[in-house]
Amino acid sequence: MATDGDSELRKRVTESDEKPEQIVPSSEIDSDDDRLPEQSIEQRTKEIPQGTGQEPSFLHTLLSPLPPRWRNWVIRGIFTWLMIGLFCLIIFIGPLALIFTTLLVQVWCFKEIINIGYSVYRMHGLPWFRSLSWWFSITSNYFFYGESVADYFSVISSKSDIMRWLIAYHRFTSFTMYIIGFVWFVLSLKKKYYMRQFSLFAWTHVALLIVVSQSYFIIFNIFHGMIWFIVPVSMIVINDVMAYMFGFFLGKTPLIQLSPKKTWEGFIGGGISTILLGMILSYVLCQYPYFVCPMEYSEAEDALKYSCDASPIFRPQEYSLPETLANFSALLGWRKTVTMYPFVFHSVALSLFSSVIGPFGGFFASGFKRAFKIKDFGDVIPGHGGMMDRFDCQYLMATFVTVYINTFISETSPQKLLQKVYMLKPEQQLQLYNMLQDSLIARGILQP
Repeated sequence: MATDGDSELRKRVTESDEKPEQIVPSSEIDSDDDRLPEQSIEQRTKEIPQGTGQEPSFLHTLLSPLPPRWRNWVIRGIFTWLMIGLFCLIIFIGPLALIFTTLLVQVWCFKEIINIGYSVYRMHGLPWFRSLSWWFSITSNYFFYGESVADYFSVISSKSDIMRWLIAYHRFTSFTMYIIGFVWFVLSLKKKYYMRQFSLFAWTHVALLIVVSQSYFIIFNIFHGMIWFIVPVSMIVINDVMAYMFGFFLGKTPLIQLSPKKTWEGFIGGGISTILLGMILSYVLCQYPYFVCPMEYSEAEDALKYSCDASPIFRPQEYSLPETLANFSALLGWRKTVTMYPFVFHSVALSLFSSVIGPFGGFFASGFKRAFKIKDFGDVIPGHGGMMDRFDCQYLMATFVTVYINTFISETSPQKLLQKVYMLKPEQQLQLYNMLQDSLIARGILQP
């Protein structure tokens, strides 16, 4: 038996069927999303190259008898060792080579992220946006790298009137460049494409935040001594390799849904290996001034110097063992103290972060790739994927190291203060000298 509610429902359906469909004139459409057929994200990102399954032809022929799982393992291993060898060569060349390499990696990672945005939002036909993305990248790099030059190479810069002017007005110039890009973007807005243009404007700025600003932190760490770059980067590599090894041979328990191949066995095995190997690596590097000395310019030698009076954290110190361990050591005829570099203990904090929090950079990247239905950011490294696939955890680690240095390690350096003094005019330098002399005499530190 039909109820009043059923009659009302039939009445509404009939009225809806009788109502003619309204067609919106094309002139009233504000966004092309209102008129273009919807494509799946997977269809839009098909053109992005994928590198995990990529195999060089000669390796494909050589390894063809192996099962796909082992073939991928061998290729991944070969290119891992090639990257480690290249990394060691760059370290041997020196810190300037590391800085230049960081810039190249940053540019490539930015390119991979922006290319995904272009594919997803079908932006190839819109004017200026590719140029605008790179303009904002140049602006950001000019700002961050200019800050580094102003802080660490002001002695060199002060010898040139042009460089002195660029440093004096560096931030204003950077702001002007950004405003040019901002006005350029507004003038490029095109009716029916507003949503996509603003989406990629935001996409570009997020890419700059993730890539360019983090690469500045890497440069900051290098200036404080290559050990602050080598040890954290090596820890990420060790954790990645050992987690893969433990997961490949022992992994049974899934770790996180975002990355189904990650296992608890790999996570724990990689973490323990990172702590142990990180301490060993830190102990070895602390013995060489080339790795522990901050990057400074010597005006007397007119060149970068790689020797210094090592900071206390890089000098061996003697520590007393806890009472229980001391008594046990005495029974065995061993010493009750142990000599160790303080930096080795700092390396434990770095290794804990790289093994516990560092993988979440990879999980974040995995979630990003799953959102856009892609497996890799690119195909530049066979067996691994894109450049961003290898450096997703490194950027997170670089930020932590910078925060760690500023919080627990950094102290006011006379050398850095002197760099600022060199930027003053001669009469200002003389005024500062007289003021400092008067202060030292007044406090009895300097005899009149």
